[in-house]
Amino acid sequence: MDKVYDLLIIGSGPAGLAAAIYAQRAKLSTVVLEKEYISGGQVVNTYEVDNYPGLPGINGYELGVKFREHADQLGAEFVTAEVEEIIIEETVKKVESSAGEYRAKALVLAMGAAHRELGVPGEKELAGMGVSYCATCDGAFFRGRRVAVVGGGDVAVEDAIFLARGCEKVVLIHRRDELRAAKSLQERLFACENVEIIWDTAVREINGEDHVESIRLENLKTGEKRSLDMDGVFVAVGVIPNSRIIKELVGVDENGYILAGEDCASSVKGIFAAGDIRKKPLRQIVTAVADGANAVTAVQEYLLSVQ
Repeated sequence: MDKVYDLLIIGSGPAGLAAAIYAQRAKLSTVVLEKEYISGGQVVNTYEVDNYPGLPGINGYELGVKFREHADQLGAEFVTAEVEEIIIEETVKKVESSAGEYRAKALVLAMGAAHRELGVPGEKELAGMGVSYCATCDGAFFRGRRVAVVGGGDVAVEDAIFLARGCEKVVLIHRRDELRAAKSLQERLFACENVEIIWDTAVREINGEDHVESIRLENLKTGEKRSLDMDGVFVAVGVIPNSRIIKELVGVDENGYILAGEDCASSVKGIFAAGDIRKKPLRQIVTAVADGANAVTAVQEYLLSVQ
């Protein structure tokens, strides 16, 4: 492809979609490469978003659709493709993808992050057969049944609250003796009569033949081990940045998050990082959207400097 865009955005979660909106308003020639057929990133798997300003209680999928519709109304160009390689030339960044080669003067990396796995026996073998990383996607399959949620942050607590609406029993398993989730979420969780919290405990094994049947637990303080009969296990222990293809190109921290400040500028001129892939203290939809706006503002300044 001979065309050189002003900007190429990789990823169509909240950060990528916000960047697309701001880029269109700035009249930059832009293309968005998205891996999935549905835009929105992780937000589309969120049952309820209660902290996005002005839209309390909105369904995550609906919010993702609204973001995409806004970008579409402004004429943003989207291509469904898997990025295979990024090559930095003197004035142009070249992206090799499953849909062909794309070239641009600047890049916004908004690939987000993926669910972290427990790494225990039985997890991979029973993935999709009772082991899930998305309560809103798979929770309906466990109505009236017993399930475990592993984790102690916002997502784990949100998942437990959501599952408690339809499951007979929800057991939240956390490695520590207190939750990291927002206090408002904790209050809602503690009010759920069919939720039990098991503190200071780790899942050591997930058992079953063709579906989850039980989990093996270990108390991290006493060393006591026991098994619990379960129909499903929902893993919510954090995320890993989708930075594999760019780790050798830009500066990253020990966990793979791209090092970039509030202007989203990476260690390489013309490459910017927005959303969950960027190293920062808070990863929320609202901060991802802010990153998208900041990144495009910085892109405009960069393009003026290289004209």
